[in-house]
Amino acid sequence: MSLGLGPTVVALRQVGGLTFGGLANHIWSVTQSDDHEEVNATFLQPFIAYTWPTATTLTLNAESSYDWNTQDWSVPVNLSVSQVIKIGGQPIQLQLGGRYYIEGLDDGPEWGLRLGVTFLFPR
Repeated sequence: MSLGLGPTVVALRQVGGLTFGGLANHIWSVTQSDDHEEVNATFLQPFIAYTWPTATTLTLNAESSYDWNTQDWSVPVNLSVSQVIKIGGQPIQLQLGGRYYIEGLDDGPEWGLRLGVTFLFPR
């Protein structure tokens, strides 16, 4: 088993239906194991989203990762649309999106799809 720790920061601003900002973190291995390589990785996620009064949201973000050990970047850009609905009184967010890799591993994917279902529990 391997354990990693590191700082995470997020900053965002909301103006009307617009939300924009970014999330960043860095993780280092704090345990050593012959079964796992040491971790030294940075994650950057700038994002912008617009939510309409109908609870429909359009989001554009990147989920960039940099491996300091191998000096490899992975930079997928995601465009998704989501909708909040209620089923039996339970609010649920449904999401569908596409992903294109601006930069990726040589043997990695060039594109992808994302489907998401999130159960919401507002107070």
